[in-house]
Amino acid sequence: MELSKKQFEILTAIERNKKEKYSQREIASDTNFSVGLVNKILNELTEENLVDAKNQITENGLKALEPYRVKRAIFLAAGFGSRLVPITLNTPKPLVKVHGKRMIETLLDAVVAAEIPEIYIVRGYLGEQFEVLLHKYPNIKFIDNELYNEANNISSAYLVKDYLENAYVLESDLVLSNPNLIRKYEYNSHFLGIPVEKTDDWCIIVKRDMIVKEKIGGTNCHQMVGISYYDQKDGKQLSKDIEEVFHSPGGKEKYWEQVQLEEKKGNYKIGIRECKFEDIIEIDTFNELKQIDKTYNV
Repeated sequence: MELSKKQFEILTAIERNKKEKYSQREIASDTNFSVGLVNKILNELTEENLVDAKNQITENGLKALEPYRVKRAIFLAAGFGSRLVPITLNTPKPLVKVHGKRMIETLLDAVVAAEIPEIYIVRGYLGEQFEVLLHKYPNIKFIDNELYNEANNISSAYLVKDYLENAYVLESDLVLSNPNLIRKYEYNSHFLGIPVEKTDDWCIIVKRDMIVKEKIGGTNCHQMVGISYYDQKDGKQLSKDIEEVFHSPGGKEKYWEQVQLEEKKGNYKIGIRECKFEDIIEIDTFNELKQIDKTYNV
């Protein structure tokens, strides 16, 4: 059966929680729904035999979630990281350690915990150093971007354009503090974003829970986080659109997300999933790195 968004959120909350007793009040707290709405949706799910009388997911419930299963995670990790010099002179930015752990590992651990079966890393600058990750994550498949130094990150997206269905796409220079942002199931295409009153950074303008514009700086918007997800339909369309934009005049200079948020935005309805500043950190400069990890001040 096709689930409504509310049914999906409650069913996935039950699947993630795995408590022997998961009360309606706890479900309401975890989903930010009212207790009354949770009661209504649980009745619907029980009637369809997707949950049982103890609010546990059934085999039918797991089957109903299968079309929403995330199949792969794609990491864009080819760039130089010029603003993190001098540390990136000898180390790719995603492999820089923060509090003793490589940035990309904070993301990879969350992907593994979410039981996402396929992992692709598009590498470029000092690409051979990424081999160290295979010891802990043996199922990684590397894709080499030979154009990383002469084209923008759309060149990396172009190389993985055929893997975008039911896929997360992650920038690899993020430090993830909340692994629950990466989930086993997703309902629809979306970007992660942090609601802000004002930002000078890249941000997203949202109307009726859908992204309508991407820009630098804004008020009452969502600051962009470099993690997005694409369902089967949008992933298939994105494959075509990336190829067209990449080969268009000036296409190699585009950021990859400009394809779906600007150049071909009429082809998509992409939502927003909110997170918090404490959930995830993007370290742009060496000074920021030194502020976060004092060991670099030596």
